Amino acid sequence: MFDFGARIQQLRINHNMSQEDLGKRLHRSKSVICGYENNVRIPPLDVLVNMAVIFNVSLDYLVGIDKNEMVSINGLKDSQKNLIHALIDEFKSNSANYAGLTNRQQEILSGIMIEFSKKHK
Repeated sequence: MFDFGARIQQLRINHNMSQEDLGKRLHRSKSVICGYENNVRIPPLDVLVNMAVIFNVSLDYLVGIDKNEMVSINGLKDSQKNLIHALIDEFKSNSANYAGLTNRQQEILSGIMIEFSKKHK
């Protein structure tokens, strides 16, 4: 059975945070954080969302639905995110039907190389 409190505690420790530190970031007291970690309290949705952001994990992961193939695109520019999404969509739709890369996949990969090699100000 999934231990929500242990997941929060492990994430907090991995991020070198005390219960008090996490509480301050969530606008909650240390005792409330302790209650979450001991499975005595269940955080409301807004707190869960804030925890996911603080720990850079998905809500699924936070609540025990492990998805091993998650990749975070946080911090990328919109143009970079769009290229990544286009590449994923293109590979999902065409990878089984074509030997090698399609012209579209090559275009997207070229765009990625150009976009990610730019010096950002």
